[in-house]
Amino acid sequence: MKTKILIVILALVIIACGVLLGIKFMSKNTNTVEANVTENDSQEDGLKEEDNTPKTKYSGNQRTIAVMIDNVGDARPQTSLNKAMIVYEAYVEGGLTRYLAVYKNEDIETIGPTRSARPVFIDYALENDSIFVHYGGSPRALDDVKKLKMDNANGIESPANVFRRTKEKAAPHNALTGTNVIWEYAKKQGYRTTTKERNVLNYVVEEVELEEGEAVAATTVNVPYSGAKVKYVYNPETKLYERYFANKLQTDWLTKETITTKNIIITIANNYSTDEENGYGRQEIENIGNLDGYYITNGKAIKIKCEKTTRAGKTVYKDLEGNEIKVNDGNTYIQIVSPSMDITME
Repeated sequence: MKTKILIVILALVIIACGVLLGIKFMSKNTNTVEANVTENDSQEDGLKEEDNTPKTKYSGNQRTIAVMIDNVGDARPQTSLNKAMIVYEAYVEGGLTRYLAVYKNEDIETIGPTRSARPVFIDYALENDSIFVHYGGSPRALDDVKKLKMDNANGIESPANVFRRTKEKAAPHNALTGTNVIWEYAKKQGYRTTTKERNVLNYVVEEVELEEGEAVAATTVNVPYSGAKVKYVYNPETKLYERYFANKLQTDWLTKETITTKNIIITIANNYSTDEENGYGRQEIENIGNLDGYYITNGKAIKIKCEKTTRAGKTVYKDLEGNEIKVNDGNTYIQIVSPSMDITME
């Protein structure tokens, strides 16, 4: 009898221990699941937070469109320069300049007047991974477009619906285009409409204020090309530079808005005349290498280095300590100038 009682007691003890171990095991698993859920929630929240991070105006993977813009007297005033992410200006011939306007994330009906290509602008279209839009070109430029197999729309060869003429300007300074018709043409040609490339400029959301120790005043900036002088005047209320060309405030042909820019970059590069086309004075610009320059924004300027290793390689703009500069979120004019040019800032 006593033996049976001991066996029953022993069995009850074993059962009780099993229950206690089971409870402990279940509790541990529950805690692990809760920890995993918490961790997963945190990861999801992190992803959501990353997705909601403020983006710059030029974020995204849309491919850029780079359009050659005329800049002689009959072509001015132009339209849609204010909508470009970057506008490059450089010598072409006869002391004249021309623009390459690079557009991203914009739906624009009218851009122009468009004009013919020159080799140096091909370099900047390449480094922006752009669809290159031009109306003809110098012999070497057209040869480069062909050899480099550039995705391009040429007004001399492209369907008439990509370019149109306006009667309000004299030919040949009256050819216009727009982003919608360029995209339609690009898709028909099988061109990429997206890019894996980062923007050439390191745009940031936070406002960039150049440091007092390194920066100099730049509320007025003079860039005296021989054919016509460029001047920028800073407006502290809008925090933008208003642009003058040939001593006249630049305005948009259609909207009548003042031409403005948030940022100015100056790249100092040697230029010289070539023998192309029997002495028309076409310009070769030595923009490959480690060049001096300036970054100008919010009424101040710093010296920078402009590093470009190949024609298609992106120019990296660095401060004098070797760090890539941060650029204010807004449009930028990049002035390619000769070392002999007397640039002044005050």
